[in-house]
Amino acid sequence: MRSAVIALLSIITGFGITVFGQDQNKLTPKQSADGWLLLYDGQSSFGWTPDGGAQWNTTPEGDLAAKAGESGVIRLNTEFGEYELYGEIKTPVGKGSGFVLNSVNIPMTKTNDKWHVLDAMWSGGMLEVKLDGKKVLSRKVNSAGTIGLRYMKGDQVAVRNLRLRPGGLKPIFNGKDLGGWRVVERAQAKVPAVWSVKDGMIHVEHGPGHLESVGQFQDFVLQLEVRTNSSDPKLHPNSGVFLRGDANAIGTGYESQIRNEFKDGDRTKPVDYGTGAIYRYQPARRVVSNDNEFFVKTIVAKGRHFSIWVDGVQVTDWDDPHPEGTVVRNQQAKLGAGTLSLQAHDPTTNLDFRNLRIVELSALKRD
Repeated sequence: MRSAVIALLSIITGFGITVFGQDQNKLTPKQSADGWLLLYDGQSSFGWTPDGGAQWNTTPEGDLAAKAGESGVIRLNTEFGEYELYGEIKTPVGKGSGFVLNSVNIPMTKTNDKWHVLDAMWSGGMLEVKLDGKKVLSRKVNSAGTIGLRYMKGDQVAVRNLRLRPGGLKPIFNGKDLGGWRVVERAQAKVPAVWSVKDGMIHVEHGPGHLESVGQFQDFVLQLEVRTNSSDPKLHPNSGVFLRGDANAIGTGYESQIRNEFKDGDRTKPVDYGTGAIYRYQPARRVVSNDNEFFVKTIVAKGRHFSIWVDGVQVTDWDDPHPEGTVVRNQQAKLGAGTLSLQAHDPTTNLDFRNLRIVELSALKRD
C-alpha cells in the first residue's frame, strides 16, 4: 500500500498538480513571458520593508504572515504605475487586516480560515478590486502609493501567490528598423559593434558600442526580452542595459548587467554581478536566465530606487545612497532623465533584443 501511495504521488507531481503547497509562489513560463512579476518568492521578504510593530515572517508553508506584535504594515519597496494584481489572502480573525493598495485599505468581506482570491486593477486612475470574483471596491485614486499588507493587533493575516503585471507600457522599438535609436561607437574600437534589425528583433554582434535611445527617461518601468547567443558552454556573452545615460556617450548612467554565468553550479553565486544586477553596486540574488533562451527583464527606476526582475523573479532591490550628481561611475546618484542604451561589450558579443516597452512614472503622485 505504501509503495502504491508513493507511486500515485509521483504521478500527481509529475503532472504539475500542487501537493502540500509545493508549487506555491511560482510563475508559470507563460506568466513570465506575459510580463507578470512575482512580488513574494515564498522564502524571504526581500523587496519589502515593515513599518510598525507587527512580526512578519515566512511560514514553513511559504506564506508571508503576521499573527503577533503591534499593528503594522509591510510595504513593497517598488512603486508601479498602472497594474494588474493577483494574490491569495487568509484572515481568520478579521479585525481589519488585509491589503493596502495605493493608500486604500481593501475591505475583506470574508474572514474565515480559508484562502480568498484578490484581483485588482489600477488603470486610468481607477482602482477596482474583486474578492473571490465579487467587486468590493471601485474608486478614483490619483496617488501612486505602494502595495502593502496590514496587520491589526490581535488578528492574523497570511498571503501567497502574490503577482503583478505592469500596465501602460508602450513600445519604444518598432520591430522594423532602428527609428528612435542611434548607434554610439567607442572611439578607436578595433572591432565596432554591428547593429541590425531582423525578424522583429534588434541584433548585435561584435563590439564595443552602444545603441542609444533618442528619447530620455527619468522614472519608469521598462520591460524587454533578451537572448544571449552562445556557441560554447564556456562562453557567456556580456552585455547590459544602461539607464539615465548621457547622450552620445559610452558606459554612462546605471547599468543593469546581462551575464548568465555563475560559480560552482550555484545560481546564487553570479559571475561579474550576474544578469539583473546593478553593476558595481548590487549583485543579482541568483542567476535566473540561461544563454540561448529569451528571458524577460523588468527594470523599475523611481528616484533613488531601482528594482529588477528576470523572468518574473526579483533579483535586485537597491537605493542609491550616494550624493546627487551626474556621474554614476564616480559614486554620484543621477536622478535626472537620461538615455537608455543597449550594450555591445566586446568582439564576442552576440545578442537579440525584442519587445522593448516602457511607461514613465514621473507624473505619478506620491503618498
